[in-house]
Amino acid sequence: MDNKEQKQTYKINRRGFLKVGAAATAMGVMGALKASTKVANAANETLNYVPGEKGQWSKLHPNPDYSGAAVRYVEHNDEWLGTTRIVGKIKNVSEADMGFNLAARGLLGEEAQKEVLRFVSKYPLSAALSKVLSAIAPDSAVEGKPAEKKLPIPDPEQMSKHIKDVAYFLRADEVGIGKMPPYAYYSHRATVGRDLMASLPVESWTVPVEERLPYVIVVMVDQHLETTLASTGYDGISSAQSFRGYHATGNIATILAQYIRNLGYNARAHHARNYAAVMPPVIIAAGLGELSRTGDSTIHPRLGFRHKVAAVTTDLPLVPDKPIDFGLQDFCRVCRKCAENCPAGAISFDDDYVEYNGYLRWNSDFRKCAVFRTTNKEGSSCGRCMKVCPWNSKEDSWFHLAGTWIGSRGEMSSQLLKSIDDMFGYGTETIEKYKWWLEWPELY
Repeated sequence: MDNKEQKQTYKINRRGFLKVGAAATAMGVMGALKASTKVANAANETLNYVPGEKGQWSKLHPNPDYSGAAVRYVEHNDEWLGTTRIVGKIKNVSEADMGFNLAARGLLGEEAQKEVLRFVSKYPLSAALSKVLSAIAPDSAVEGKPAEKKLPIPDPEQMSKHIKDVAYFLRADEVGIGKMPPYAYYSHRATVGRDLMASLPVESWTVPVEERLPYVIVVMVDQHLETTLASTGYDGISSAQSFRGYHATGNIATILAQYIRNLGYNARAHHARNYAAVMPPVIIAAGLGELSRTGDSTIHPRLGFRHKVAAVTTDLPLVPDKPIDFGLQDFCRVCRKCAENCPAGAISFDDDYVEYNGYLRWNSDFRKCAVFRTTNKEGSSCGRCMKVCPWNSKEDSWFHLAGTWIGSRGEMSSQLLKSIDDMFGYGTETIEKYKWWLEWPELY
């Protein structure tokens, strides 16, 4: 068939399709679609927006992907953030007191202070990702004044679906919307690089965070399953996995914040090169995870630790999602696999929580974690807890879907899942067929 005949056939097929469409219209199918469009345009006919179904997560992803876990939704209140118990006043913390910044200030030892300036860049791929991420680090990239005129938008429920679809369109793997907890903002944020933190008074390079916006949009990206399966968790690719996620989520959040400002509403992006907020509480608030045995790190029911996030705080009218409970507290109480495999000895074996800054969590030591990740002689950074956690999804199969369902149903079921995980060697294997990256041990 020559090109002319192909084009003619295409035209005939298209014409035939249009005839079918006309018949459908006569039967009322297209009429129903037009009616739904009119409903969406009731507030403003210029939107031409077809609303999603009631209760739908978004239009591109009608249902959140929890990979078989039994998930229930919980309410926000003054005594709980998701499944994390609040027992006192939670103080806003300073970015100066985060682990890597403590190392840069010389508070975690001389070696950590020296190595924190190069622990990412000593692996060439993570160095490349880090440098490009820095291009969207300036305040002018993450924040700004909204447009003077507010554009028409759908009602808050439909706008929430739309915002999630924008994030998925920009290649997020998961997205959620939460009520912004006031204590999730830093009290002060850092304004200089780590190379200057030890030589200047803290007061000279931290500024108060004054923003208080009602909603937070959290975008999440997978750090890549096959790479996790092929790695040890603390080899050279570890920091590149992190910065792949930081770069992807940073881009999404920065674009999303600018889009919202273009609509006439306030929005600020928060990503790994310019945070004004702490990520674990906003992950919980947006229904994307629970606090885990590792202290202040969260686990997603499908991705486990194998994620990185960025966020957008905003006053755009939205309907927040509810925090989730997929049985992680019971699971972490009996599993301890991350503690058994942590090369830094940073993760607690304790049965019960301790009080920490007004809330309950396991008593893990982020300082030990920061020291090991900066000074790791066998790679760049560390993701060993991510590697071994049974909540990291394996290859898609009924068996693994069943496993996550079992693990989310109480302590006895959790022990069963952990035993199955150990029996098959998950988290301790390195699957060579997936190893695609190069190692340069002389750089470590």
